[in-house]
Order: sequence, then C-alpha cells, then structure tokens
Amino acid sequence: MKSITYKPIGVIHSPFRSGEDVPIQAAYARNIEGTVEVFPEYTQGLKDLDQFSHLILIYHFHQSKGYELQVRPFLDSQPRGVFACRAPRRPNPIGISTVRLNAIKGSILHVTDLDIVDGTPLLDIKPYVPEYDDRRDVRIGWLESRIQEAGEKRADTRFTT
Repeated sequence: MKSITYKPIGVIHSPFRSGEDVPIQAAYARNIEGTVEVFPEYTQGLKDLDQFSHLILIYHFHQSKGYELQVRPFLDSQPRGVFACRAPRRPNPIGISTVRLNAIKGSILHVTDLDIVDGTPLLDIKPYVPEYDDRRDVRIGWLESRIQEAGEKRADTRFTT
C-alpha cells in the first residue's frame, strides 16, 4: 500500500508545555484558553468559520513515541486494545478535540476548552455540527464504569516516553 503524507496547516498553542497534566479530554478542559495559528497559505480556508461556535481540531501527537497495540489507559488499570482507547501512542498518532471558537483575528483562532500540548501540529479543522456529530444511542464499553472519574484525571508520561 502507498504511504500517506500529511502537511500541517498550522500549529496549536496552549498553556501545556508537555503531555503531563493535560486534561485527558477536551470535555474536561473547561475554560483552558489557547490559540490555533493557521499558516498563511491556508487562511482563505477560514472564510465563514466564524459562524460556528465549536470546531473539531485534528492534529498530530508530536510528542508520542512509537505505539503499542495494547495500552493501559488513564481510566483503567488493565491493558486495553489501543483502538478501544484514546491514547496518543497509536500506529498513526492522530488526535481530535472539540473546542469552543471565541474569535478569529487574521489567521489566529482564539479557542477555549483546549486539551492539547503547546506546539502540536494542526492537520485539519472541521466545524462541529451537532446534527452530524452528536449521537444519543451509544455504548461506551469498558469506560461505562469509569467515566465518572474522567474529569479528575490528568495525563502523565505513560504515552510520551
């Protein structure tokens, strides 16, 4: 199979200098502010984005080293398949986060609810549309008994070393 190459369209700036202490999901990063710098050659693509309150950021876990097919996630003590987790050490270290868009000033997006390490390469931006992205009848597998703990957890070094 042919290899796939992505070119970053920007960089994400946040108060988190390393993966440690980052909230484990954007839903638990309430009011954490940051910016998304879109490179000049892509700024025309921001047209009309200011009409949306939330964005889905797709990015590269640049501090992730290698991968394992079974990992111990932040909310569990036993190994789980990497595809049944949101761990950053994956065969293709791609992350997604839904953030609130506060303003666009030139090529800089001002956002909140940010759970991303500073300097993370941005691969794409999509508008969040509840009718497309929100699902009501879902199962959450092994997380069912642990989801209440998620807001209290912070990342550590297990996926970056």
